[in-house]
Amino acid sequence: MNKQPDNSGAFAFHGDWRQFAPIAFTNLLLTIVTLGLYSFWARTRVRRYLWSETRFIDDRLEWTGTGLELFIGYLLAFVLFVIPFGVLNLVLQGVLLRGHPGAALAIFITVYLLLMYLVGIAIFRALRYRLSRTFWHGIRGGSDDQGLAYGWQYLWRTIAGTLALGLLIPWSMTSLWNERWNKMSFGPLRFEAAATAGSLTLRFLLFYLVPILILVLGVVMGVMFGATGFRGGAGLPPPGGMIAFLFVFVLLFYGVLGVIALFFYSAYFREVIGTLRLGGLEFEFTARTMDWVKFVLGTVALVVFTFGIGYIFVAYRNWAFFIRHLKAYGSVDLLDLTQSTTREPGQGEGLLDAFDIGAF
Repeated sequence: MNKQPDNSGAFAFHGDWRQFAPIAFTNLLLTIVTLGLYSFWARTRVRRYLWSETRFIDDRLEWTGTGLELFIGYLLAFVLFVIPFGVLNLVLQGVLLRGHPGAALAIFITVYLLLMYLVGIAIFRALRYRLSRTFWHGIRGGSDDQGLAYGWQYLWRTIAGTLALGLLIPWSMTSLWNERWNKMSFGPLRFEAAATAGSLTLRFLLFYLVPILILVLGVVMGVMFGATGFRGGAGLPPPGGMIAFLFVFVLLFYGVLGVIALFFYSAYFREVIGTLRLGGLEFEFTARTMDWVKFVLGTVALVVFTFGIGYIFVAYRNWAFFIRHLKAYGSVDLLDLTQSTTREPGQGEGLLDAFDIGAF
């Protein structure tokens, strides 16, 4: 049976925040009562709901992961990595206190590089785990790759992108995206990723140019304030005008940087998703910069004006935003889909949780 995805509706999200609210509030209460232990099962309940309310072509997704898998993954990562890193930190402090700064520096660099390597593995295995627990028409995704080679790729590409004055960061981001997804599959079909950084470089350069312009503007405005007498006397605090100016300047600086970041990431996701292929399927992400700005401002307002309680709806908003801007083109033949033969990982994304870098 050959399925032709509707260009405007191959993906659809049917969730409702009123249906999600009981799940979110129950998860919050149980997580508080169990001192955070229930968070692994809470995440599973959220994913099970969001996946079940997401339709791709003619069938809804299914999340089959469990809270126990996430909990076991976290415990393994904590015992095998976090505790040893804590011991190494104590050793580092001891070496430093004994007057061996050279040895302490060597230990610090080694630990930092090893940590970056493990973060790369964590990112790869989290994606592998999530694909292996995502089912559509009874078919799941996954990968036989353990992510060890990707850890090295993440290490050297991230360092290279950063050391080149940060100018190669778009290249490192897109190339690492390709490295991850080219190792993944869904059923018998392999993903093909071919993102490039060419169209992203100019947007990334704004991170360098705009802050300089803002700082120059701030200096000029500061001189003008000083010249017009907005200065406190000896031993006195600056007057209200200068304080207001500094407050507005800080808001402007970080606000503009935030918009620039969204300007870059909107193009980044359009590039990496737009060049992703799976068999006869092509994908597109349609969110533009203003879509991201409205989404982020809405999320911030939700959290701020509910005094933090609205944070329990952030995962819902993230997923809904992503699915509603995700498109698919091409065809998929259900008769060609067979169950994936990739190895199913036995536990969840423990490394991401242990390093506190996990994203929903």
